[in-house]
Amino acid sequence: MATGKDLNTLFGTGKKTAFMPYVCCGDPDAAFTISLAMELEKAGAGAIELGIPFSDPIADGKTIQAASTRALGNGMTPIRALETLARIRAKGVKVPIFLMTYYNVIYSQGTEPFAKMAKAAGANGLIVPDAPAGETPELTKACERAGLGIVRFINPNSTDAEIRKAGKSAQGGFLYAVAVFGTTGAKASVDRRALNLLSRAKKLTGAPIAAGFGIASQANAREFAACGANGVIIGSAIVDIYSKSVMKGKAGRSAALAKTGAFAKSIVGACQA
Repeated sequence: MATGKDLNTLFGTGKKTAFMPYVCCGDPDAAFTISLAMELEKAGAGAIELGIPFSDPIADGKTIQAASTRALGNGMTPIRALETLARIRAKGVKVPIFLMTYYNVIYSQGTEPFAKMAKAAGANGLIVPDAPAGETPELTKACERAGLGIVRFINPNSTDAEIRKAGKSAQGGFLYAVAVFGTTGAKASVDRRALNLLSRAKKLTGAPIAAGFGIASQANAREFAACGANGVIIGSAIVDIYSKSVMKGKAGRSAALAKTGAFAKSIVGACQA
């Protein structure tokens, strides 16, 4: 399993940009999620963002909302998501895995117990969009005690002071630079304000930075890599690819994995260019 030291290597200064795909846990079921994580690591993904489905995913666009709805409808829960993560680790997946969820999910399980369970299951850190730096000190402390990294968000509207604050509190994690205004979802082109945010954040903080939201293609990934992103996160485009085939039985699942793997390899190549 990847350690904090490995995360520094993954997003380290002077390293090539890492590809970090988003996976909705349980869409359409845990077995496919496990196979997908294995396929993505095989394709060269440097880390994985594993989403715990939630009924009110305020930061997610229609594609990931639909994936969450399917997963919830098929019985995925926070505890089962942690069990799925443990099974992914048992299958030998070693890349860093960050659990993406909302604070209500964590709070309902108990902040301290959830952090401990996440660490025990094999998580390297937490991505919590609705827990800004400084506003949930109990979560920060729980992650510190459990040995989990915590990811902080910055966006094009963030002030220099907010970026510095986020960078200082992203211990063991990274800064998640939101590349679009609004929710997740594939976009045709890169918003220049996002590239400016990335450049600004790199000057203001020494924290590793990954760009996400709206990134959907090799061209998008290449732009962020050229601008100095330590990581590129893609979710909706991946869900779009596998969801077209995965419900069509065993052959459909094999096709979904193959198509998703091929896409991931193309993004890895763009990030390394």
